[in-house]
Amino acid sequence: MVEPMARAPAGTGQRIKRLRLWHVPLTSHEAYYMAEGKACETVETVVIAIDTEAGVTGWGEVCPIPHYLPAYARGVAPAVEELAPVLLGGDPVGPEALMARADAFLPGHVYAKSALDIALWDITGQIAGLPLHALLGGKRQPDLPLYHSITCVAPDEMARIAREAQAQGITQFQAKLGASGDWSTDVERLAKVREAVGSGPLVYGDWNCGAASLDAIRVGRGAADLDVMLEQPCATLEDCARVQRATGLPMKLDELAHDTASLLEAHRLGIMDAVALKLSKFGGLSALRRARDLCQHLGAKMCIECTWGSDISTAAALHLGAATAPNRVLNVCDLSGYVSPRIAPDGPARAGGRIAPPDGPGLGITIDTAALGAPDLILD
Repeated sequence: MVEPMARAPAGTGQRIKRLRLWHVPLTSHEAYYMAEGKACETVETVVIAIDTEAGVTGWGEVCPIPHYLPAYARGVAPAVEELAPVLLGGDPVGPEALMARADAFLPGHVYAKSALDIALWDITGQIAGLPLHALLGGKRQPDLPLYHSITCVAPDEMARIAREAQAQGITQFQAKLGASGDWSTDVERLAKVREAVGSGPLVYGDWNCGAASLDAIRVGRGAADLDVMLEQPCATLEDCARVQRATGLPMKLDELAHDTASLLEAHRLGIMDAVALKLSKFGGLSALRRARDLCQHLGAKMCIECTWGSDISTAAALHLGAATAPNRVLNVCDLSGYVSPRIAPDGPARAGGRIAPPDGPGLGITIDTAALGAPDLILD
C-alpha cells in the first residue's frame, strides 16, 4: 500500500485508485540492425494501466530500445513506484496538471513519464467521450502516410524489402546505414533502394547517430545524385551541421531532438528539414503536443512516432499526427506492425501505405488483458 500525497483539487469526481504495470517482450518479425551494433530482435515494452475509482482504465506504453537513448525498460517500474504518492488519489483528467506535479516531485525520467501521460490522456478522452485527436487539435486528415524502415543488411536485400513495401503502397523509405562500418556499402544501399523504388518516393539514410562526420560526408557526396535525405548521421548537432554543409543534402533530426532547446538549436543550425518527434523522448503526449506546435511554427516536417512499441504507442502517436497540419506531417510509423504479439486486436493497421487513428473514445483501442497476464507491479 502506497500512501498518496495530499489531494489536489479536482472538478471531475475522478480519482486514481490503482497503478498496474507489465513487462511484455516484443519480437520483431525480422532482425532489425542499425549502426554501431544496435539491433532490435526481442525488446521489452512496458505497459501501464491507471485505474480510477469510477472504473475507468487508461493505458500507456513505453518501449526503450537497448543502447539507444538514456532509457531502459526496467527503469520504468522504479520511477512509477517513486511517483505513486503523487499519482494515487490525483485527478487524471487534464493530464498536464498532474504531470506538472510529477515533474516537480521527480525531475527527469521522461521516458517513464511518457507511458503515464499517455494513460492519463486515454482516461481524459474516455470521460469526455471523444477520441484523443479531437482533444489534441481536431482531426485534420482521415489517415496518415507511413514510412517503411529497412534494416541495415546487404544492399540487394534492402532493395528487395523496399520493393515489397512499395507493392503495399508505401512511398517513403528509411534505409538504415552504418551496420557494416563501410561508407561505400552505405552508398550502395542508398543507390539500390533508390533504384528499386524509382524516382519520386522519399528515400533517406539513417545512421542513428552512428557515423563519424567524415564517413557521413563521403556517403552524402557519393549519393548526391540520388535525391535522398540524410537522417541523424552523428552524435552531436554540430557534427550533423558539418555533414549538411558539406553535402548540401536535406537532413532529418531524430535522437538529438528531445526538448524545446534542442529543436530551436537544430533549426538555427539548418539541420531540421524534418524531425522525428517521439513520445518517449519528450515525455508523452502533453510534451509532444507542445513540440508539434513549435515545429509547425518553425516550418519543419514531422515524423510523429515513438522509439518502439506496440498498439498503445502506435495509437497515441497517430492521434497526434491526425491533429497536425497535413502539410507538416512527413510520416508516421505503425510500430505494432513490426512486432508481435499485438496487445490490442483492434489496433490500427496499415492499408495502402497509410494508417488511420482509432475513432473510439480516448485511445480507441481494446487491450487484450488475457495476453498481458498477471501484472508485475500493482500500486494502490
